[in-house]
Amino acid sequence: MAISVRLQQPRQPLLQEQHTQQPLPLWEDTGFGIVLGDSLDERGFPIPVAPTAQTLFGPRGCCLFLNNGLLWVADTGHHRLVGWRTCPQAPNTPADWVIGQPDFCSEGRNAKRAPSAATLNVPTGMTAYGQGLAVADAWNHRVLIWRQAPMASHCPPDVVLGQDTFDAVDINRGQATASAHTLYWPYGVASWDDRLIVADTGNRRVLIWNSPPTRNGQPADLVLGQPDFQQRDENAGGAPSRASMRWPHGIARWGERLCIADAGNNRIMVWQTWPAHSGADCDVILGQTDAAQVDHNGGRYWPHAGTLNMPYGIASANAWLLAADTANSRLLGWHARDLATGAPARLLAGQAQFGMKGDNQWAFPSPNTLCWPYGLSLADGIIAVADSGNNRIMIRPLHPGAVE
Repeated sequence: MAISVRLQQPRQPLLQEQHTQQPLPLWEDTGFGIVLGDSLDERGFPIPVAPTAQTLFGPRGCCLFLNNGLLWVADTGHHRLVGWRTCPQAPNTPADWVIGQPDFCSEGRNAKRAPSAATLNVPTGMTAYGQGLAVADAWNHRVLIWRQAPMASHCPPDVVLGQDTFDAVDINRGQATASAHTLYWPYGVASWDDRLIVADTGNRRVLIWNSPPTRNGQPADLVLGQPDFQQRDENAGGAPSRASMRWPHGIARWGERLCIADAGNNRIMVWQTWPAHSGADCDVILGQTDAAQVDHNGGRYWPHAGTLNMPYGIASANAWLLAADTANSRLLGWHARDLATGAPARLLAGQAQFGMKGDNQWAFPSPNTLCWPYGLSLADGIIAVADSGNNRIMIRPLHPGAVE
């Protein structure tokens, strides 16, 4: 959904700007805004989240479909996917469909039975892929692919990656090392035309399939974060570098750039063009001043516009890269004109100032606060946020300045 734009020459931001600039709003404060899964009592306290068609428990992924208005959500804590025929227009609209559980009132890993094509175990990342849907079924160590977007409950996937069959769920297929056809806690998934990109988080790498997989267990074509398909050490067994990863999670296409949120190193890695080979260095790092720095918030307690603390989700909106800065409970946005290592963000949501953090701004949840946001999805100027710590999905229009 990202649009390629002609860019000015990137500039290196001044350190002073990172601390003094005023944030621009990432989303609209008034008008259309929908919350799904809200489960608070009349005083604003969370209530126990029993599974229903209206409740969510720690959702970590969401997918707005651009063409037909579908919405699918990875209801992670309930180990299921829930879907809406069209993007809801009223708060707490009940879902139309469920996948991974026999009904809306059931929960449990793999539906409390043997793993199969009909079950899920901590589903997290999800993305539209061609006409279909891809989901990272993280604790089953697999990615599930529907060739057509599911439009019914209990619709089975067509292809599984990371395993040979739908009933196999071993880490790295029970092998001592990784390979091109194994997965270990895949948390993130994204698409780029025919390419499928998977954050194979437990193996500290990102795997890429150059064309839509046609068979179960098909091996990946390219690996980033490791020099080859067999290695899986943190930061490739050495010091952090422009090629290594510690906990890759979110993935996004930003124009012709590939972006990966390396949450464990508290940074976002940006390749200005498609990586030409496995183990390729990234070109730009956001959230840190250089490749060797990996501390959260730049080694300080309080954040600023140029720092990150466990960024789990990213997405692009034309000239903007948006990030869920998860442990700071905020969303950030960088403009392509400012792209440079250590650049400060311009857009902000979830906190009043760049120097603030705290779940729900240290208060009760409100329409303008966040608590550990994870997945992001964008379509037609609308952003959906998996506000995991608040057990809800936030659907808001982007601020006009964020859709240029």
